[in-house]
Amino acid sequence: MTFPEIDTPAVLVDLDIAEANIDRFQAHCDCHGLRLRPHIKTHKLPRLAQRQIAAGAIGITCQKISEAEAMIAEGGVEDVLLTYNILGAEKLARLRKLADRVRLSVVCDNAQVAEGLSAAFCDADAPLPVLVECDTGAGRCGVQTPEAAAELAAAIADLPGLRFGGLMTYPPVGREAEVQDWLTRARTLCEARGLTVEVVSNGGTPGMWQAQEVPAATEYRIGTYIYNDRSLQARGLCDWADCALAVLATVVSVPAPDRAIIDAGSKVLTSDLLGLEGFGHVLGRPDITVAALSEEHGTLSAATIGLAVGDRVRIVPNHACVVTNMLDRVELVRGEHHEGPAPVAARGQVW
Repeated sequence: MTFPEIDTPAVLVDLDIAEANIDRFQAHCDCHGLRLRPHIKTHKLPRLAQRQIAAGAIGITCQKISEAEAMIAEGGVEDVLLTYNILGAEKLARLRKLADRVRLSVVCDNAQVAEGLSAAFCDADAPLPVLVECDTGAGRCGVQTPEAAAELAAAIADLPGLRFGGLMTYPPVGREAEVQDWLTRARTLCEARGLTVEVVSNGGTPGMWQAQEVPAATEYRIGTYIYNDRSLQARGLCDWADCALAVLATVVSVPAPDRAIIDAGSKVLTSDLLGLEGFGHVLGRPDITVAALSEEHGTLSAATIGLAVGDRVRIVPNHACVVTNMLDRVELVRGEHHEGPAPVAARGQVW
């Protein structure tokens, strides 16, 4: 279905598929006794966060304060984990206000961030739960050793206005045994200092079906699973039928028998490759490569392109999360039925 009533380029979200994805992974977590805390960076839509919670999620994960503010504005979301080091007086003031509206917890991986949080919350009615972010091998943020995790945990516990809430990691893919060992050692060292480790937060979509292989974790964070994308299909984590988000584009030129130009360029599809060849998958035409992007043009190539000016194509992007942040609205569909547009509430909320 090419939805002639929708102007292009457009981002389509099939709610039937998204809801099936929500329910499938929630059932997986329920089966293995894991609490699920979805990351809303992929969809940025309050209605989908509410649907995730209705399915059984304990709350949501946000990366930035402004993202969380947008997601709770409609209600229905009462528990938020912010997985980012918060620095600066303006952000800390907004964080304090956010804590008055929802059950809030945050992470940190250094003393400077912890001290800033303490200064902001030292006179709060209740202490702010702070999880120590741990680098268990992915090489992003996080303390580097279990010993450092326990040391920072003890420092947080001693700071006014704060409460040590547990451990958090963004894990390396396919190294579950290492992550389990790292987190177990960190927990043991924290408990040896008399600290209670209430939460061990793990997660990322690439390792979703192995979530249970890190039993030290009490909750799992995951984002892209709700839509899926070409990168996850290439990893074998989903099929094309499980991809809820697609870019609808119109052919505007066919300059050669092996080439067509569409009205979706890098401003819609993004230039993320994620190790893949080409910039997306044309549904129903696996022979076509999305070979190149400029800002407003996408180049499709095939031995015989077989498209005419005015034809429409649906493209599963390499990276759904970035595409979500490209447009002010998405078009909600259910199969061949167009429900209408929805504003992307947390689009551009990076503060």
